[in-house]
Amino acid sequence: MHIVFAASECSPWAKSGGVADVVSALPRALAKLGHRVSVFLPYYRQVAKAVPNPPVVLHSITIPFPGYNRFVRILDGGVKGGVQTYFIDCAELFDRENFYGTPSGDYPDNAERFGLLCRSVIEVSKMLGVPDVFHVHNWQAAMLPVMLRSIYYFDPVLRNVPAVLTVHNAGYQGWFPSQTIEKLLLPWDLYTVEKLEHYDKVDFLKGGIVYADAITTVSRKYAEELQTSEFGNGLEGVFRQRSGDLLGITNGIDSDEWNPATDSHIAAHYTAENLSGKKECRRDLLHAYGLENVGDDTAVIGVVSRFATQKGSDFIVEIMDRLAQEDMVLVILGSGEEYYERLLVEMAERHPAKVRVKVKFDNVMAHKIEAGADIFLMPSRYEPGGLNQLYSLKYGTIPVVRATGGLDDTIEEQPNGGGNGFKFWGYSAGAFFDALKRALETFRNKQEWTQMMRRGMAQDFSWDKPASEYLRLYERVIQNRS
Repeated sequence: MHIVFAASECSPWAKSGGVADVVSALPRALAKLGHRVSVFLPYYRQVAKAVPNPPVVLHSITIPFPGYNRFVRILDGGVKGGVQTYFIDCAELFDRENFYGTPSGDYPDNAERFGLLCRSVIEVSKMLGVPDVFHVHNWQAAMLPVMLRSIYYFDPVLRNVPAVLTVHNAGYQGWFPSQTIEKLLLPWDLYTVEKLEHYDKVDFLKGGIVYADAITTVSRKYAEELQTSEFGNGLEGVFRQRSGDLLGITNGIDSDEWNPATDSHIAAHYTAENLSGKKECRRDLLHAYGLENVGDDTAVIGVVSRFATQKGSDFIVEIMDRLAQEDMVLVILGSGEEYYERLLVEMAERHPAKVRVKVKFDNVMAHKIEAGADIFLMPSRYEPGGLNQLYSLKYGTIPVVRATGGLDDTIEEQPNGGGNGFKFWGYSAGAFFDALKRALETFRNKQEWTQMMRRGMAQDFSWDKPASEYLRLYERVIQNRS
């Protein structure tokens, strides 16, 4: 089977969130199963710094716009793990400091930028090999199925090619003025409430949901949540209409990068059978944060997060004074909304012996926290899939999470320390603190805690099972189109 991925991010070249990890790891898992997989990604300025002067595959592809054309080069990103990567090079649209915008707001021509991405992938596929299925990700690539089923409807080589859309986070939809229909040379009959129109805007994600042959999201629970007003972000009715074609597939993790037995970023290696290396990782983490004289019975709590209300940063701030009375230390890594960055730094200044904060993105430090902490916090308001709770389980670091999305699917709490973590329901700081207290109480029972660590480390969160689920879905949509 030939599968073409189209996305706005892919590790290691371009990453601002978990979608980049999925678009990197899932294609490799599919290639390992013997399939031909290609990934298309914009040639951003950051990508050009990492891959300068790659070979040119196609020197000029014409992408029409009203009254003018854009001319796109296709660059060879090489083959890694059996996956061929191509870069879409259009310097006037992608050679910019950031992927989507500046601190003052999104780029005003994002509709043109990512409309061009979608149309380029379709045009290039006709030259380099028409796939059996397109797999597109988030709003930035969601216009590809719209274009396939409208302006390419009568193309004989594309008419029977299905498209699968993965929604990683319905909070980001790609809303643009109605004139975007003309800008992308789409027919005006797409601009209706049944198709792309949403509150007098063109909604890229909505269009993808309407026109994709199947829609997936990154956990079973999030597929259910998307059909509710709380989590559907105004698209819950559209998700309900497509519920028969909506499937939740829990993400895997890249076990080559996230494995305590081989991780090059941590102080010592360890396994579920021999946990002694985790003690050394704990000492190394405390040293990195400048925390001294922390006893073995003191719990080390870790946070690696974007600082935002969606991630539950408000809960962490709200419980901090109470938490500081407990026998624990808290190490935090991340960045995000300036309001929370300032509050978290102020917390650390108020409790210097208990709390330390690093405001930055640091991949090495993220690995050190996963390996060196005893407990990991994820009190997210919503979390479609989540990866950090899976990393934590792999590293024997017990997660405390809110029961939402992928967190609810993957973390199980049972009485007397059973299960693989702790979770709370509802949306209150009090419920979060109660769950964390249960974790701290269980931590004092070393035998019970060690059993819980080993239980989590024994779980299989590789991409093997999700890749097989995606293959079954591809086969179904191909069959439906044939």
